[in-house]
Amino acid sequence: MPTLSEADSKALLASHGLPVAGERQVTTPDDAASAAGELGFPVVCKLGGDSIAHKTERGLVRLNLADAGAVRSAATELLDAARPEDGEVHVLVAPMVKGNRELIAGLHLDPQFGMTVMLGVGGILAEAVADVAFRLAPLTERDAFDMIDSLETQALLGPFRGEDAVDRDQLAAVLLALSRAAEADPRIVAADLNPLIVTADGTPIAVDALVELTEETSPASEQSASGARRQGGDAQRADRSSTIPTPEQFRALFEPRGIIIAGASTHPGKFGFVTLHNLLAGGYSGQIFATNREGSEVLGVPTVPDVTDLPEGEADLIFLCTPAAANPQILRDAASIGVKAAFITSAGYGEAGEEGLKAQEELKALATELGMLVAGPNGQGVVSTPARLCAQIVAPIPPAGRIGVASQSGNFVSSFENYAVQTGVGISRAVSAGNAINVTVPDYLDFYGDDDATAVGLAYVEGIQDGRTFAERMRSVAERKPVVVVKGGATAGGQKAAASHTGSLASDDRVFDGMAQQAGINRAATVEEAFEAAATFATQPLPRGNRVVVMTTVGGWGVAAADAISHTSLRLAELPEDLFASIDGLLPPRWSRNNPIDLAGGETRDTIPEIIDLVTKHPDVDAVIYLGIGIQSNQAALLRTGGFYPDHGLERMAGFHEKQDARYAEAACDASDAYGKPVLVATELAVTHPDNPGPRTVRERGRLAYSSANRAVAALDHLWRHQQWRQARGLDRTS
Repeated sequence: MPTLSEADSKALLASHGLPVAGERQVTTPDDAASAAGELGFPVVCKLGGDSIAHKTERGLVRLNLADAGAVRSAATELLDAARPEDGEVHVLVAPMVKGNRELIAGLHLDPQFGMTVMLGVGGILAEAVADVAFRLAPLTERDAFDMIDSLETQALLGPFRGEDAVDRDQLAAVLLALSRAAEADPRIVAADLNPLIVTADGTPIAVDALVELTEETSPASEQSASGARRQGGDAQRADRSSTIPTPEQFRALFEPRGIIIAGASTHPGKFGFVTLHNLLAGGYSGQIFATNREGSEVLGVPTVPDVTDLPEGEADLIFLCTPAAANPQILRDAASIGVKAAFITSAGYGEAGEEGLKAQEELKALATELGMLVAGPNGQGVVSTPARLCAQIVAPIPPAGRIGVASQSGNFVSSFENYAVQTGVGISRAVSAGNAINVTVPDYLDFYGDDDATAVGLAYVEGIQDGRTFAERMRSVAERKPVVVVKGGATAGGQKAAASHTGSLASDDRVFDGMAQQAGINRAATVEEAFEAAATFATQPLPRGNRVVVMTTVGGWGVAAADAISHTSLRLAELPEDLFASIDGLLPPRWSRNNPIDLAGGETRDTIPEIIDLVTKHPDVDAVIYLGIGIQSNQAALLRTGGFYPDHGLERMAGFHEKQDARYAEAACDASDAYGKPVLVATELAVTHPDNPGPRTVRERGRLAYSSANRAVAALDHLWRHQQWRQARGLDRTS
């Protein structure tokens, strides 16, 4: 791809509003000296040309030239250093911009998400430090400021070594100018501003620039390439929109009047047996039909040899546990008796080589022809607890709840369901997308966005074919309900441009992370974190702000929680004077007298419920984390099993301890409900002794008992960051 010279790159970007320092382009040492005199000393001289990309690496930059003689000498050296492959060269004379900080900004064409804007720590250490943020172009002003705020080296942006803080308004203007350039000029495929020197007064100035252009030259080809790069493929989106399932089809999948198990088997190891077994075990109350070539009864359900032998209009959903070769005819037969949705467990499609890909494309076309929602193939199953529907080829049957799951991996559907069983925070819908020929993960999440049974979408994704469409649809869902995503394959796989620092700093994961923040996706690092974030969205109100009070029965736990909070967007609240006085009247003088509130063993029968209520209702507190529940019940368990029970008053004392922990759990949930604020309860006993009355009562109230303070903090941080995203877009909702 052609690369513009530094001067031409700056001129192109400046035409879209990028602020650049004045400079002169000359071809002789004498002209360089004259230009330097006009600009004012000291100056910088660089050798430039269309074929010279990185001047520093070749030693083609001379800095801090203080007089005309030094400029002539430098210009002579630079012109003598030109190589034949450099083509026509010139000397660029520019003011010597000074500052102790260097940033980098640019444009990068990502193969999945199209044109992106980048900001990071710059200079010669840009790739070594790799503190960068990406967002999809075009940027809004909010996006630009989010990019600045998301850099990890915030200390570099504040007052630094006697210099003023970076002017964030001007830095945002640089990013917006890059975005405008990318939108206005379809030839641009990459750009670098490296370094952006931050002057002593905080002004960022681009002292070097590089722009790469596409080799396409015709207006028609430029327009076509521009659409594909920046819009994510309008034609592909238009074609895709015609196949997105309707609400009626989704109802057939998740709340069918009747279901057909095609390929039911009497062999307990076959999918056709397991699926029917799980459907019956889950208590599905609709009509159940089954096909079997021999017409054998399976688990008390009579079967017929062929789908067409079943009554018309009685089943909405068919679950195929049949060989891939038999599926097209089964689908045609199912459509003929009124079936509107199908789930295909069969393998042998896109994952099975060229013939499998051909069969998959034929299946996709057939689904469109029949007007049928086809989930899968190569999927694990579908769960819908409102319909008591568990049609899947593996366990478990999850408890009912408000989390809607969609996953490109069936195994992670099982993982999320297992966490639901463990924690008691249940599932509304769950589906394995499989090869997703007809229904994608965004399709399911979009349905969950309008589903009254679902409070939050939870997804596992790997490859994304059309990144722009994914981002747009996730933003639409996030405006309605929270979305939590964990991404597999988070490794550097993006293309690296030959000349672009920006391209070498990009990766699938960094661009995905920026897209997620831009679209309002709550991205989790692990499957455990993803489930706990979703469970928190499903069971806690959103915080109105980020002021957190940590309440603990032991000081060390509070310290750990405070440390965890310091690494998030949350902050420890300053205890207001009136709240401090109220707490001080309930606790002995040895309490921590600060936040975290360490009760220091000074609680009486009613102290914890009273303090939870006082703290939660205070207007200067947005959320509470309560640590230490279950300690008394843990001792009660030892009293009951230590060999002296029930004598010595142990029976009475054990019962008292257990009732107290249950009361504390009730108090936490009651305060949250009463004041509409998140109150999170954390204890390792949630996993080590889940029947302990403390965490057990939390679960019985339908909430998550977190296994550690840091996991509670991580979940609360997801809530607050989502609320911030909503507030920034005028979508504030704290119910």
